[in-house]
Amino acid sequence: MSIFKWTLMVILLCALFVAPLTIYAEDAAEDIEEENVPAFSYSDGIDENGFWDGLTALDYVELPEFLGIIVPKDTHVISDDAVQEQIDSILAHFAAHDHVSDRAVADGDTVNIDYVGSIDGVEFDGGSTEGAGIEVTIGVDQYIDDFLEQLIGHMPGETFDVNVTFPEDYGVDELNGKDAVFVTTINDICVNITRELTDEFVAEFMSPYYDWTTVEEMRAGISADMQKNAIQAYISEFIVRDATVRSLPPQCIAYHENIIRNYYNDSAEYYEMDLESFLSEYFGVASIEEMIETSRANFEEAIAQSLIYQAIAEVSGITVSDDDIASFFMLYNIDDYSMYVEQYGLPYFKQIIVSTLVLDHIAENAILEE
Repeated sequence: MSIFKWTLMVILLCALFVAPLTIYAEDAAEDIEEENVPAFSYSDGIDENGFWDGLTALDYVELPEFLGIIVPKDTHVISDDAVQEQIDSILAHFAAHDHVSDRAVADGDTVNIDYVGSIDGVEFDGGSTEGAGIEVTIGVDQYIDDFLEQLIGHMPGETFDVNVTFPEDYGVDELNGKDAVFVTTINDICVNITRELTDEFVAEFMSPYYDWTTVEEMRAGISADMQKNAIQAYISEFIVRDATVRSLPPQCIAYHENIIRNYYNDSAEYYEMDLESFLSEYFGVASIEEMIETSRANFEEAIAQSLIYQAIAEVSGITVSDDDIASFFMLYNIDDYSMYVEQYGLPYFKQIIVSTLVLDHIAENAILEE
């Protein structure tokens, strides 16, 4: 599995198509109907090939010459420094955690704390960790007033009062401008220890996910993945820039408008709010129609890209096979993807896969500048 392709897929799933993979699997249609919004499926309007149903994309798109694209040297040649930056990021992710209790807290430390907040001796809702512990980093995390700075100099195991004043515009009537006391306990200081890059590290932590068992294989694999990612990014930018999309089909616009309606209706239900109140409080818009308008430029760009990819697939005879679907889900280490297909429909995923197959096809025929 490519670490960079995995990132691309996450972006496609969560940003471009605006669809969370787990939200309201049960009773979603019923909830939406209560809001007078038609029940919606993410596969509505997409056919069994992952194409827009009933549309020939070539009727809407004029394609550039996409085979034999010359990829500049400074795009496809990956430097040792770039590879090392990725390795450093991976090592940081797998850092070991040490818990220190024999020194005082210093600025910049990450500490695990518990606290109980009160105003005039009365505890208030949301002002306690309830003994669960929470990690905060002094100078990084933002707490009210100088809460975190007051931890400096105290020892793990110590319990003491942290005195703060809520801002006048905090947003909760009971707390705005009030003085509060948080009885705080420092559980421990958390120190990250970066692991050494060795063959043993690669075999233990990387081989379950990648075909790497040595440092040399890891460096080569990262370099190859970065090169593939850079080439595909260049190709994607090239074809989107040089293709001409004459118009956007109304059914595609309606599809994305429905995605937005569905997404924010679900989100409002999650927060147990009516839709208009949810949109006003969290996004500063008065209605779902206003939210759609603020999102229009982004989803129209997504529609144009999907038409371009479909047009190339039409010209090139690209179709999605069962193996392509299985490979797509294996990027997430998902063997049984039936629950996702049941919730979103297979055509939805096929449309995403079509775009990756198109990029792979063009990349295979690209010319790398020497």
